[in-house]
Amino acid sequence: MRSLDSVLLERLDDIRRKGLFRELRRIDSPQSTRIRIQGRDLLNFSSNDYLGLANHPTLREAAIHGLNQHGNGSGASRLICGSLSAHHELEEALADFKKCDAAISFSSGYAAAMGAICALMGKNDIIILDKLVHACIVDASRLSGAKLRVFAHNDFASLERVLLWAQKRVSLSTEPTPPNILVITESAFSMDGDLAPLKEIVELKERHGAWLMVDEAHATGVFGTDRSGLVSSLNLSRRVEVQMGTLGKALGSSGGFICGSKTLVDFLVNKARSFIFSTAPLPSVAVASLAGIKLVQSGAGMELCRNLWNNIETTTRFLRGKGWNPGNSASAILPLMVGDESKAIQAFHKLQAEGIFIPAVRYPTVSLGKARLRLTLSAAHTKDDLGLLESALEGLTPPTQDILTEAQQENDPDFDET
Repeated sequence: MRSLDSVLLERLDDIRRKGLFRELRRIDSPQSTRIRIQGRDLLNFSSNDYLGLANHPTLREAAIHGLNQHGNGSGASRLICGSLSAHHELEEALADFKKCDAAISFSSGYAAAMGAICALMGKNDIIILDKLVHACIVDASRLSGAKLRVFAHNDFASLERVLLWAQKRVSLSTEPTPPNILVITESAFSMDGDLAPLKEIVELKERHGAWLMVDEAHATGVFGTDRSGLVSSLNLSRRVEVQMGTLGKALGSSGGFICGSKTLVDFLVNKARSFIFSTAPLPSVAVASLAGIKLVQSGAGMELCRNLWNNIETTTRFLRGKGWNPGNSASAILPLMVGDESKAIQAFHKLQAEGIFIPAVRYPTVSLGKARLRLTLSAAHTKDDLGLLESALEGLTPPTQDILTEAQQENDPDFDET
């Protein structure tokens, strides 16, 4: 046999030839609108820290308090002796925040998706995914063993066709227990920043007897009068069976969660393997997460959200005026479409030379030939910060074709509808 390293070096060379090689960049500063890389301070437009809470004094103080009160480690999984008061208080606050009966927290959003989807769905069931859902949802759906189908991004007609197919499959099933149907979408999509038409999707899934899971990772803390997310802002909390989210974006902390009925949460405590077989998250992180939720719900959180939306409006107007097309983005995520992977890397380096940090997003995060600079905004960005961003972008030439629209229509070769 060839050595492991020789095989891996050959594969890495292939990745490099395709312009897809990735490497870690060491950050020598706290998360903020300015980060230090290799001794140089850069203006950061790449973080999901939408409200600027990742290094907020309130969350730092809460984490220190949690460390002093609970110690460092949780000691065990939640079902052994690791279910500390900090975890329970966080979950009570999450349920109230998301207007659900109960919540369960996980070590990450990935673990939340994996635990919930694989617990709820099995080989006789059907999962229907929006084309552009996050990789963790795709991976969990595949691992569940359920029959997987995909509908075109935010396309009602496509979703209804798949639901009709699923209904027919259920009616013809000879299994003792009829198959269940689960539709999964994001509320705010992580790469294009556009929003799911949740009201219409809810009506479709109810008409066809399906369940609905909505990933609120990029909407929690940003949408709604109380910043609780898009589902709640549309008064759909009681009509969405499973709400998923993360604590590591607008809430400024770390971890993932699932919200829904108490029956759902009790079931996941008993069946979600990524919950059962994982050491409980650090108690200091749970305390900081709780502080983030409370801050987001406060008057200060309202002001931060207002600042964020002002920055979104200002930057979107500038981009459109200069020929950039952020597509249907209606969030803090503004994709600067480039297309070619190598050109995206060149654009990244050019901006970095100007003191702006916006990494290139390439395959497999997005489809081949649909590379982009994923520009994200924070409430902590000042008018001067936006001015520096605009000056740097003046040196880039927008693509002449609407690559974003094409990206939404074309199939990912690794994720099709079969």
